[in-house]
Order: sequence, then structure tokens, then C-alpha cells
Amino acid sequence: MSDRSKLRGRDVVSTSVVGLRSRRGRTLLTALGIAIGIASMVAVVGISSSSKAALLAQLDTLGTNLLQVEAASGGLSIEPLPIDAEPMIRRIDTVEAASAVIDTEIEVRRNAHDDTVVGIGTLGATPEFFETLKATVVVGRPLDDGLQSLPVAVLGDVAAIRLGISDLAGGPTISLGGQDFVVVGILDELPLNPDLSRKVIIGDEAAVALFGIAPNPTSIYVRITPEEMTDTRPLLAPTANPARPAKVEVSRPSDLLEARAEVDQNLQNLLLALGGVALLVGGVGIANVMVISVLERRGEIGLRRALGATRGHIRSQFVLEAALLSGLGGVLGILLGSAITIIYARRQSWVVDLPPEALLSGIGAAVVIGMLAGFYPAAKAARLDPALAVSGGTG
Repeated sequence: MSDRSKLRGRDVVSTSVVGLRSRRGRTLLTALGIAIGIASMVAVVGISSSSKAALLAQLDTLGTNLLQVEAASGGLSIEPLPIDAEPMIRRIDTVEAASAVIDTEIEVRRNAHDDTVVGIGTLGATPEFFETLKATVVVGRPLDDGLQSLPVAVLGDVAAIRLGISDLAGGPTISLGGQDFVVVGILDELPLNPDLSRKVIIGDEAAVALFGIAPNPTSIYVRITPEEMTDTRPLLAPTANPARPAKVEVSRPSDLLEARAEVDQNLQNLLLALGGVALLVGGVGIANVMVISVLERRGEIGLRRALGATRGHIRSQFVLEAALLSGLGGVLGILLGSAITIIYARRQSWVVDLPPEALLSGIGAAVVIGMLAGFYPAAKAARLDPALAVSGGTG
């Protein structure tokens, strides 16, 4: 009679399950080693994927069609953009919105008696600034045509914190170049332009009239029709400065977020490597426990051999036990890793994104490592001499 007829596949499975259930405490603790490795890998992939999904959602909201035109920084001196650069750019059919800003060196103080606040600058901006950058105010109002020439200001979110202004109660004022300006608004965070968070925004007309600032724009923010981005981008430099287009730089702020996504990917690879180490340690733990199990179950193995079980049957049982043990750890790891991802993503207000391939590969990796870890103890069990095993000898 063939071996297959003596021990069917389902009998191997039931025998392996009984072997694990008879040592539940040890089984659970050993599976936990695999679970930690799988959980760390699932959590790394899930958190990274959720972060990237949130980043892409943010890009979709803010748009990747925002360009920044500014004077080239190369050479000994920076040649300012022409005064008419912004209206010239507006004439391009595919330009949806444009706003020029003037970066000034006006000193910012909480009041005329305080020291200069380090790290806060002043920008003169056209009324289209808020529309072009999709900038919103969390408190107050943005600057419009009626406020362009008046001594009023909108604070970036970081500038507001450094100046100690959180609301507009009582009509707070700040000192710009020795002159009082009324704060009429506080900006929300600008992810595409974090440097603007540390700025005080005033009207470009006020900057020119009250402080004698040259009207030449430092930068021009431009919104392009998304479908026409590739064709329009090369036109901006020669349009802004027809005489010297090489003195103009055109950048895309969203490139910074895309670069951050690339950095996140590299960090994910590093963390996955650490998760792999944890998984390997779990596999070693399974191998160790299975070897101990062989030593403890010599009588059982000898009895089964004496009743006709072949070495192949014994090997199959112990390899399957290791696979089931690691599979249990894999399931626990996926549940734990998924829970970590969901909790962390929700605390960060991200969209939860758990790639199915990460979950499936987690189970697969656990089972494969468990089977590999079970080969040696399975072979050791199969080599036991039945007579010595029954009598308790070392064999």
C-alpha cells in the first residue's frame, strides 16, 4: 500500500494542528515573534502608503499647475524682473491667474519698542495673490483692491505665532519699518510655499508708496491651465523679460512635495529592511521551538514510526506545523499592523491606504519563512530511530 493511502493530506493537517494545540502557550508566544515582524512590515507599508495618498490628495487640491517666475540667482547680482512682467504674463491665453510679489527688507516688530523679530519678512503683493496661490485666511480677511494702499497686513501662520497674535480681537497692530500696520487677517498653512508662512503680506501699492520700495516684482506666481502646462512653461521666461530671458528662472513649487514623496520611499525601504530583520528573528524562534518540540516528542515520533509512519510523514508533519505556526503569526501580524496603520493615519487626518499586495505578501512571507525554519527540525525528527525514540534514547 502506498504512503499516500496510509496518511492522507487532511490527516497530516489534523495531526499538525493537534501538535500545536497541545502546546498553546508556546504556540502563541512563538507566533508572536513572526507577528511582530509582519506587523512592522505591514505598518511601514501602510503608513507610507497612507502618507503618500494624503500627499497626492493634497497635490490634487492645491494643484500641480502653480509656477513661480523669479529673477535668476546666478552671477554677482540679481537683475530684477521688469515692472510690466506680470501684465505681460497675464496676456498668455493659458494663464488662469498671476500675482506679483515684492520681497522687501522692511523690519517687522511687534511694536515700535520691541526688538526686530528674526525670521519674519515682508512681502508686497497684488490683490490676486490669494486667488493665485489658493491661500485662505483662518481669521479675518484677505487683502483686496480697496486695501492695497492702506497700512494693513495679513500674517502668515508662522509669523502670527512669532508675533504672538492668534486672533483679531482688539484690532492688533504691528510695526513695519517704524510704521503701525493693522492686522486684518491670518493665513492658513501654505504647503506648496512654506516660506510664505514666515511673511507679513501687505499691498504692493502700500510697499511702494509708504516705504519707497522699487515696484519691480521679485517673484510672480502663475496658475496655468493643467493641460497646457508643458507647452506654456517655456513661454514664461521670454514673456517676463523679453530682452534677457536667461535672467529668469521658472520653478514648480509642487516639485518639492514630489521630492518629499521620493524621500519617503527611500525611508520606507530602510524600515522594510528592519522589518525583515524582525521577521528573520521570528523565523529563528520558530526553528528553535520546533527543535525543542522534536526533543520533547521523541516518544510520540517513535510510536508513530513503529506503527508504520515513514520519514516522509514525520517530515511533512513538522514542516506543516512550522508553516501553520508562522501562518498564525502572519495573521496576527497583519491584524496588528493594520490596526497601527489605521490609528496612526486617522490621528494624522490621512486617508487610510492599506495595499492588498502588502497584506498578501505578509502572509506569504510568514508561511515561507516558517516552512524554511521547519526543515531542519523536521529532518531531525525524521531521522530519529524508532526503537530509541520509544525508549527515550537520544538516537
